[in-house]
Amino acid sequence: MSYMQRPGSVFHRDPEILGGTPVFVGTRVPVQSLIDYLGGGHPLADFLEDFPSVTHEQALAVLEEAKHLLVSGARAA
Repeated sequence: MSYMQRPGSVFHRDPEILGGTPVFVGTRVPVQSLIDYLGGGHPLADFLEDFPSVTHEQALAVLEEAKHLLVSGARAA
């Protein structure tokens, strides 16, 4: 059972999966891994090759969701 998952979200937190670390839905791949890859200068293709259980669409959706959260948070400040 997943916790703290918004409807339509491509990631979720479950205390029984990696101690509640946000992971891509249907995987045990932490969202942080994607951020680390991109932050390290690696292309999205490298991340997808190394984590084949994550789809291209999921990766883009997480980035879009993160952008939305950052932008909406900046507007609220």
